Amino acid sequence: MTETPEAQPIVPVEKIRSALNGYRVLAWTTGIWLIALVYEMVLKYIVKVDNPPNWIGVVHGWVYFIYLLFTANLAVKVRWPIAKTIGILLAGTVPLLGIIVEQVQTRELKQRFNL
Repeated sequence: MTETPEAQPIVPVEKIRSALNGYRVLAWTTGIWLIALVYEMVLKYIVKVDNPPNWIGVVHGWVYFIYLLFTANLAVKVRWPIAKTIGILLAGTVPLLGIIVEQVQTRELKQRFNL
């Protein structure tokens, strides 16, 4: 029985484990900052609070950028198809979805690479 190219890691498992841990931390961090950003938007546009904190969007933007880098790094190491990679990258733009996707992908990668 031949294995698919997706099953063959191109890097040592230790590097995959390290990349997965970085991805997990950034997925959670991005999700938390995105929730904070939604809170800020609710305060600003629905509750009409004067001068809500406007720095939350900047912090979330930088955290999301770092999330993109860590996710791309993991995608290359585990050979995710481009469509799956883009979907996981975009998951960080929907509140809670990035965290849910992280849980699913972590479970799959731990099983796939015996992490």
